[in-house]
Amino acid sequence: MLDRLSRWMVFAAFASGLAFAAGPPSSAVAQDAPLKVVATTGMIADAARRIGGDAVEVRALMGPGVDPHSYRQTRTDIVAMVNADLVLRHGLYLEAQMEDFFAGLGKRKPVVSVAEGLPRDTLIAHEDYADKFDPHVWMDPELWTTAILAVRDALVAARPEAEGVFAANAAAHLEEVGQLAAYARKVQASVPQEARVLVTAHDAFNYFGRAYGFEVLGIQGISTQSEAGLQRVSELVEVLVSRGIKAVFVESSVSDRSVRALIEGAAARGHEVKIGGELFSDAMGEDGTYEGTYLGMIDHNVTLIARALGGAAPERGATGRLAAGS
Repeated sequence: MLDRLSRWMVFAAFASGLAFAAGPPSSAVAQDAPLKVVATTGMIADAARRIGGDAVEVRALMGPGVDPHSYRQTRTDIVAMVNADLVLRHGLYLEAQMEDFFAGLGKRKPVVSVAEGLPRDTLIAHEDYADKFDPHVWMDPELWTTAILAVRDALVAARPEAEGVFAANAAAHLEEVGQLAAYARKVQASVPQEARVLVTAHDAFNYFGRAYGFEVLGIQGISTQSEAGLQRVSELVEVLVSRGIKAVFVESSVSDRSVRALIEGAAARGHEVKIGGELFSDAMGEDGTYEGTYLGMIDHNVTLIARALGGAAPERGATGRLAAGS
């Protein structure tokens, strides 16, 4: 009897219009056709597009506002991954609900976990699981370069004849990421020391905090699957009031309900707290926008945080491409 994944592979073949009797495509067609890549998150998809260029066709499973911690693959996702030449996932237990599926799929086609290769001494321990780590490594651009290199290597392994193109594109992208990292260090250094407290909906910013010297306080834990209890909200209200913190932040992929509970709790204690803005945590901005790229996502976050907490940063970000008022 076929297991569930095998049944879906058969279904996917027919759904894609593949005819077993027709035989394999000619080598010329196979060589000219773009490499079909499926990436779980927008950040990984962006790296694949930047490195692969015209040689790849990339599909991201999780779009703007989607929470990867709770995401489950759909039938359409399964068809896409079964028919892909390469599947790129994050790893580090970010796609927690898809672990079993990837374990099965990896026996049948290349499935690369781009963050699993980071040295363990660069990772932050997961608060809930002794043998796992905080997966939000993209929040530190310098750390994310390791994942970018993993994407490059996966593309080269899948399409060796395009190695020169992939290497050149990766080098250009890494230079841009390096420039953004330098900008981030500069603007975060301008935030007064006593104001370097980042309060958000969940603990997605620990790597950011470590990189730039911020204390990070999340209402929920590292995973959005953890519940924010009344006690945690009360504890954070006390922190806001006692330390005079003036701004907290909502996230694009997490409900703002708990953040607003903080603001109301502080107000009841006579302390005014504002929303400093909406940060991109587990997903990027809208497709087709600067904020819908990895560079734009991080530029938006570091610029918004610096400006909201008393630092000096240009309103339109590192290169003047941020949307006005973002």
